Amino acid sequence: MEKPLNFVLIGRSGSGKGTQAELLMKHFGDFLHVITGDLFRSLAKADSHVGEIIRKILQEGGLPYDDLATTLWMHEIAFNLKSSQGLMADGFPRRLPEAKNLDRFLEFLSRKENTFYLLIDISREEAFSRLTKRRICKKCGKLIPWVGVFRELKVCDNCGGELMTRADDKPEAINNRLDYYEKSVVPVVEYYKEQGKLININGEQPIENVFKDILKAIK
Repeated sequence: MEKPLNFVLIGRSGSGKGTQAELLMKHFGDFLHVITGDLFRSLAKADSHVGEIIRKILQEGGLPYDDLATTLWMHEIAFNLKSSQGLMADGFPRRLPEAKNLDRFLEFLSRKENTFYLLIDISREEAFSRLTKRRICKKCGKLIPWVGVFRELKVCDNCGGELMTRADDKPEAINNRLDYYEKSVVPVVEYYKEQGKLININGEQPIENVFKDILKAIK
């Protein structure tokens, strides 16, 4: 049996990682789509001490405890990834130790050789502009990016729900996330670049062109 493809998508908040993940899954087939932000939002609903703390952090636009991210995605993959599925790592790893943990975990799963590491690259200025304008569906929770045709949407294209600004998309919180990227995620980018694994994709172009560039790069 041919081994499934795996993708690690890295980029600033607002770079369109989620949109490209959806396109890749439609193109290549069955994937387990793991988004650490969603895992934290789910944890924030838990009736637990950790859930209570995460709720407060997210409401204030802060950044959760780093090592908890590794625990969450590792648990999600361990309990849900089937051998026939590809893995779509959307927005992680976000720190160098986390990247090394993911490397070891992929090696344990015998998936390291057929994994592509994609940097969807946009500037900080572009990221800030997109994040202050993007919306989320009040009903189903779908995130609507401020790019291409999505700018024209008046209601959610998934369920017709009302669109609103996400609670943590305030300028101060956005700048916190972008500062975190410079401090913690850039070393991850350099780590993959030094290993010759990183595929750099220009994210400041139409969605379909970004996707074409990804397909061309991975052949």
